[in-house]
Amino acid sequence: MLQVTGLSAYYGRAHILDDVALEVGAGEVVVLLGRNGAGKSTTMKAIMGLVPPAAGSVRFAGTEIAGREPFEIARLGLGYVPEERRIFTGLSVMENLDVGRRPATAGLRPWTPERLFALFPSLGAMQDRPGGRMSGGEQQMLTIARTLMGNPRLILLDEPSEGLAPVVIERMAEAIRALKAEGLSILLSEQNLHFAQLVSDRATIIEKGRIRWSGSIAALLEADEVREQYLSV
Repeated sequence: MLQVTGLSAYYGRAHILDDVALEVGAGEVVVLLGRNGAGKSTTMKAIMGLVPPAAGSVRFAGTEIAGREPFEIARLGLGYVPEERRIFTGLSVMENLDVGRRPATAGLRPWTPERLFALFPSLGAMQDRPGGRMSGGEQQMLTIARTLMGNPRLILLDEPSEGLAPVVIERMAEAIRALKAEGLSILLSEQNLHFAQLVSDRATIIEKGRIRWSGSIAALLEADEVREQYLSV
């Protein structure tokens, strides 16, 4: 579904990503792990076209998208849930969902508010509440729901557990597993290994803008030296 090879990106003259490569299969959840500043969010933004790739290939569902505008990439069915959430604080839950609405791809079951409220019941109980009067966890759920209203085939989910209480993290994990059961592909950026192992099939570790390790979550849990070198604080 997503294939990234040789991806490089800069902020000004600073070389942030160097020869990044990763893959996400259909219906698969892959986590991109790394410490703060490792390059996780920049990788997401480069895939989405928010940071122009300096080199490399990004293929989504067989189509080369490197160098395209973000709105063009979104129309192909690639959704993006930013780390900063960026909901419209003055709009209600329903209005935020309407902002993200796009037609479904032919043959795929469309996401509707009713389906999203079944996935995130707390949103269904506050349909008229402004986004600015919601908790951080509720805002994170709304951000994901708004992205799903665009009916993507794959979503880039950047640090969804950051700053959330443990009970909310567990609910978020349940929601991601439900999305996987629906056949959605997910590339997840995370620092929280516990959260990652609850939802992911495979892991890729990035450090200083380069991929350092890739394998199954089970293999990572057995690789003590790898976790100590690249993930310990």
